[in-house]
Parts: sequence; C-alpha cells; structure tokens
Amino acid sequence: MSQTVDERIARVTFNGDGLVAAIIQQWDSREVLMLGWMDAEALRRTLTEGRVTFWSRSRQEYWRKGDTSGHIQLVREARLDCDGDAVLVEVEQVGPACHTGTRTCFDADDLEAVRGPEPVA
Repeated sequence: MSQTVDERIARVTFNGDGLVAAIIQQWDSREVLMLGWMDAEALRRTLTEGRVTFWSRSRQEYWRKGDTSGHIQLVREARLDCDGDAVLVEVEQVGPACHTGTRTCFDADDLEAVRGPEPVA
C-alpha cells in the first residue's frame, strides 16, 4: 500500500533548523546541478506540485526554482538517502541551474584534489 505524502515526509531526518539538504541532479545525464535546502513544507510542495521548491535560509521564505528566471526544475523522481538526512531530486532542468547563469553550481571552483589510486580488482 502506498504511503501518504505526510508519511513519506515523516521518514526524513531534518536537522536542528528543520531543514534537509536537497541535491538536485539532471535525471538523464546524472549531472549534479545544485544543492538547496528544504523544510517539510518545501518538500511537500516539491513532491506534490512537480516543481522544485526550496526554503531560502537568507530570505527566510519559500522559493520555487525558476519563478523569476524561467529556469525551472521539473521533478522526475525524488529519493531519500539511506540515513534519511538528504534528499536527491532528479529533475529536467530548463535553462541554467545556478543563479550565476551557469549550467551547474559546481563548475566554478576546482579544489584541485589529489586523485586517489585506482581500485585493485
């Protein structure tokens, strides 16, 4: 039997501020686009409206990605990680995902990590 939206949201472990990290990924290419924060209501809206909604920590308000820019995120799937403390939202990204105008928020600052060795078979 399928769970209600409230039952699904109750499985999430929100942090002390009532938020959960939401990793946004392009559904077909698997490209990681951005990270945002959701409270229970933002997650509810995301799961029931088909568009990604976040909680803005700086503005203290909800924002639906693309309402002002037109760069919307159409939900394709949402998953909870094994610990329940992060959400992966697979989307169809329309336009750039980053507020800077780039495709992804993760292409601006390479930390030049040393690459680990290849695993032994």
